[in-house]
Amino acid sequence: MSEQLGGYTRNVRDAMAHVNAADPSSPDTFYRRNMPRTGLYDSASDTGQVALATGVMTSVPIHLRSGDVITTVSVRSGATAAGTPTNYWVALYDSSATPALLAQSADQTSTAWAANTTKQLALTAPVTITRTGIYWVGIMVAATTPPTLLGTCAAPAIVTGERNLSQSSGSSLTGTAPATITGASGKSFVPYVVLT
Repeated sequence: MSEQLGGYTRNVRDAMAHVNAADPSSPDTFYRRNMPRTGLYDSASDTGQVALATGVMTSVPIHLRSGDVITTVSVRSGATAAGTPTNYWVALYDSSATPALLAQSADQTSTAWAANTTKQLALTAPVTITRTGIYWVGIMVAATTPPTLLGTCAAPAIVTGERNLSQSSGSSLTGTAPATITGASGKSFVPYVVLT
């Protein structure tokens, strides 16, 4: 047992038992998320860590397994609603070194996104994952005031080879997700994302 758990000397099942309270009641419910749904905060309360900038895509890594079928991306706004949105969407990118677009949602154009509201946006076509690995979920809102989001703050990559836990890319984006994620810059605020 010690070879498997390294320096941890207690029962892992006990140490992680609290996670049961946050999971769906049925073990058959399919979902993937980029982080636990506890300990999150609203980016509105932290002016130094902006969740979204207008016309710029924020993307986060998420572990997916071969055979997963992704149909919907969910993100929750915080205390600030989208102010006069003109375009917004979510997108799923593959696990390539230069992540390529797999699918995006329809452009929501000027549809309201209220404060403290979960947006569940369907991809234009379901995506079946063919290779287990780290994929990327993109979120873009073009608006006078982008909504704040629920998530957490993370340190940027420090150790060589660490990936960003949140990053921004692109500018002046409108209704269509970029074909690839390039020129990404690490950022500290990590939005909470759920895939179903």
